[in-house]
Amino acid sequence: MNALNESIFREYDIRGIADSELPDPVVEKIAGAAAAVFVRENKHRIAIGMDGRPSSPRIKKRLTKTLARYGLEVIDIGLVPTPVVYFAVFHLDLDGAVVITASHNPGQYNGFKVLVGRQALFGPQIGELYQIAASGRFPAEKKGKIVGRVIMAEYMDYIQKNVHLEKKMRVVVDAGNGTGGLTAPALYRALGADVHELYCRVDGNFPNHHPDPTVAKNLVDLIKEVAHCGADVGIAFDGDADRIGVVDGKGTIIWGDQLLIIFARDVLQRYPGAKIISEVKASEVLFAEIRRSGGLPIMWKTGHSLIKRKIVEEDARLAGEMSGHIFFNDKWFGFDDAVYAGARLLEVLSRRPESLSDILATIPKACNTPEIRVDASDKAKFEIVAAIRDHFRAKYPVNDIDGARISFPHGWALVRASNTQPSLVIRYEADSSEQLLAIQHEVQTALEHVRRRIGA
Repeated sequence: MNALNESIFREYDIRGIADSELPDPVVEKIAGAAAAVFVRENKHRIAIGMDGRPSSPRIKKRLTKTLARYGLEVIDIGLVPTPVVYFAVFHLDLDGAVVITASHNPGQYNGFKVLVGRQALFGPQIGELYQIAASGRFPAEKKGKIVGRVIMAEYMDYIQKNVHLEKKMRVVVDAGNGTGGLTAPALYRALGADVHELYCRVDGNFPNHHPDPTVAKNLVDLIKEVAHCGADVGIAFDGDADRIGVVDGKGTIIWGDQLLIIFARDVLQRYPGAKIISEVKASEVLFAEIRRSGGLPIMWKTGHSLIKRKIVEEDARLAGEMSGHIFFNDKWFGFDDAVYAGARLLEVLSRRPESLSDILATIPKACNTPEIRVDASDKAKFEIVAAIRDHFRAKYPVNDIDGARISFPHGWALVRASNTQPSLVIRYEADSSEQLLAIQHEVQTALEHVRRRIGA
């Protein structure tokens, strides 16, 4: 099947089943669309990297040849984690990049993340790629070139020069058979850590567990190995190593907003008053702890591409999401790199006398729910969120930068439309379990009323 499926053009990337939705003719169309945008924006030196999926070499071969056919200089850096491609753009001062990856999707999927300049395309910009690919409005053909470039050693060397461990740390690394296994074990050893490897051989079929470290069941083996080795910390990555998962020496999972608190405390010692960004799904504890540590918290929209742009706009020193995207703009370049974030965590821990478990105990506790997803059509989900926003705004403060985050006297609730699925994303937090139940009841009652009213 050579038809172009519009549904694979998502909010932050292009992603579909490789054999049926990304055959060579479709890859050529997408490459032609990307070339059209690069040429229009006067961007001509483009990095290309790929993850370890079985379909990635085929797709890379077709992508690089097509981009070169439209006059671009393609710098092929081969099989690498996604953040290494980002590093190449900054370090080599390139004009953009295309990463061949489907992140944490199962092995039969593949896709593309596209950078124009140093910014990732998202939303309407991804939609424009579809429109160009479908219409065939590609640039005039012109002789370009493909240049192979090894960048991994420079990436590792750069990190070793700006991250330093003050004592030996014992760490278990679970790469989930993704590309993080290419860099993390060797890097952490070079920094002086005692590294125990778990699923660090790249296998794009992900035979051991799904490579998504935000799902607790995917961390079971890591927790067991940390206990077995007596490790200080366990670090896991998603399939292309731009998202991190962490467990402490007792096997407790450190969620994204908790991890950001640990990093914020460290960064704010060097940059008092610095801006630190997180998303509407994050705990109020995070924002309060940033303020308590002398920083300026900024709540922003969910989405790694959106947050990367906000970092530049605000000149923030640090940002992070619940999903494990961590963005350092302190000794780093402001993009999400889970392997680098892991190195920074080891550095923080090496400078502290207490364990990660002890540090976690200093973070105030709140009663909250995980992210709850409720089915709602792509049309209805926005109507529901707007109605919920208006309903609660009459009684409580509502932050509407991304959905409706409602501030109750003793907690908050978030109702937002998913950027990637036909669903609502809902999360609750309160000072006590009783208050949490009361907030849930009030919001769920309002949701039921709204859905009946609009027939959703």
